[in-house]
Amino acid sequence: MQLKQRVIVYNISDMLPWDSPSEPDQALAAQVRATSLGKLVRDDVLGMILRGELKAGQRINEPDVAGRLGVSRVPVREALRELESSGLVEARKHSGVFVRKLGTEEVRGLYELRAVLDAFAGRRAGQLPVADRAPLADVLDSSVGRMEDAARALNVSAYYSENLRFHWIMVEATGNAALAGTYRNIVQKLHLSRLTNLSHGMGMAASVADHREIAAAVRAGDAVRCEQLVADHVERAHQRLAAAPGIPIEAQGLPIEG
Repeated sequence: MQLKQRVIVYNISDMLPWDSPSEPDQALAAQVRATSLGKLVRDDVLGMILRGELKAGQRINEPDVAGRLGVSRVPVREALRELESSGLVEARKHSGVFVRKLGTEEVRGLYELRAVLDAFAGRRAGQLPVADRAPLADVLDSSVGRMEDAARALNVSAYYSENLRFHWIMVEATGNAALAGTYRNIVQKLHLSRLTNLSHGMGMAASVADHREIAAAVRAGDAVRCEQLVADHVERAHQRLAAAPGIPIEAQGLPIEG
């Protein structure tokens, strides 16, 4: 069965900084040719989760998804099984499939693991030969500049996106595909928590300063300092998240930084 023409395959990089197509129409055509129907449905549902259209704890209605996309329930079930294996949804016996709501301890554990991976990426960035390190530092400096502009304008959306991009740039610089895949999965799950623990740009100014120091350590080739700065930065981001009171999503609009 074919997807109806009205269906849009969401670009997840609208919220997270990877898999960005250069030309939407070409990217969609290439994706349809190379991807199973189940994976296309998965991307659609994943996009709704990451944008907060399907909220933590909300039941995902299989017939509604199938009807909206014009597909049978078979690829919908395939998509939900894949999302369950990645930890973003959970199947409850006799109840259906729900967007996962992360507990405090799970969030803490994910942040601890993210700190380890980010710190590793920071150390590797600082160890790069200068011919590779200098261009990386230039890109990171530009990212910090965009974060600073967003913080000054109180544009939480732009800040959040650029903050994620800064860390993803360093993860990609490791050239370690296994690390990148694991990191991506962790950030997606933490995104669920951020969507229910929101702030009006809480900690943006302090975070900009953190990122500026990290970029400077990369430029200087100080791998040990870079590793420690990144680990400390992620830990402080978790502390801010843990301390943030729950605020309705319509009042806040966007996830906490970090």
